[in-house]
Amino acid sequence: MGFFDRLKAGLAKTRETFLKAVPWGGNPEEVLEELEMALLAADVGVAATEELLAELRASGRKDLKEAVKERLVQMLEPDERRATLRKLGFRPQSPKPVEPQGHVVMVVGVNGVGKTTTIAKLGRYYQALGKKVMFCAGDTFRAAGATQLAEWSKRLGIPVIQGPEGADPAALAFDAAKARQARGFDLLFVDTAGRLHTKHNLMEELKKVKRAIAKAEPGEPGEIWLVLDAVTGQNGLEQAKRFHEAVGLTGVIVTKLDGTAKGGVLVPIVRTLKVPIRFIGVGEGPEDLQPFDAEAFVEALLEA
Repeated sequence: MGFFDRLKAGLAKTRETFLKAVPWGGNPEEVLEELEMALLAADVGVAATEELLAELRASGRKDLKEAVKERLVQMLEPDERRATLRKLGFRPQSPKPVEPQGHVVMVVGVNGVGKTTTIAKLGRYYQALGKKVMFCAGDTFRAAGATQLAEWSKRLGIPVIQGPEGADPAALAFDAAKARQARGFDLLFVDTAGRLHTKHNLMEELKKVKRAIAKAEPGEPGEIWLVLDAVTGQNGLEQAKRFHEAVGLTGVIVTKLDGTAKGGVLVPIVRTLKVPIRFIGVGEGPEDLQPFDAEAFVEALLEA
């Protein structure tokens, strides 16, 4: 199954919300009323939904489905070039590779969102692009955290820097960043805690890890990616805001889109944080973690 077919299959639940609920060829006002309900049901959010509907009404366009596609692409990945390409009949077949800025990617998110598994899939993705990849098992507060990542490292043949349970994650991240430099690896993915014991403050701990990486290698981490579970919908946005305020996110990875009808939550994530979606998870397989492409996403969402 190709990239676009996997994407369509993974977005099936959200797509049904739009295709079954919205009478695209009907009376324009009736279409807009049903579209409003569909957008809210898909967790696009009240603010983005109201903005989209107001623009559609003001435009007076009759080809509402195409108008919705164009606007959603702009909301998900603001880029006038994409809107121009759509008008020229462009249809995506495969996304561009995601090229991280720098060499160290710090991966954050609460426990249970699939953070460690996502790191493993990222490692596999960049291996396939010919990159030399390392892991750092920095979630030392969770008993299974380091063990899980170590198991993935064996399967993938990716070295992992790890310490004992309860070890200082900042010190471990420092050592891992130094090891990456010494060994000449292209990328280091640093796993981090998603929940700490009550005597610790998670956000302060993450700030400390970020400072330690910068001390080991000035200018790093080049990326800080948040992993969000799509099933949490709008609640995930509140998580994202807190992480962004604490460490300054450079990207978001949304997992488990295949398990929810709330795939529209990507819109308020981009709108609120002004941070791009880097990857999306549309299934359990390693190949189902895909680079995010707004054009392909919207096409898969609104085409039968």
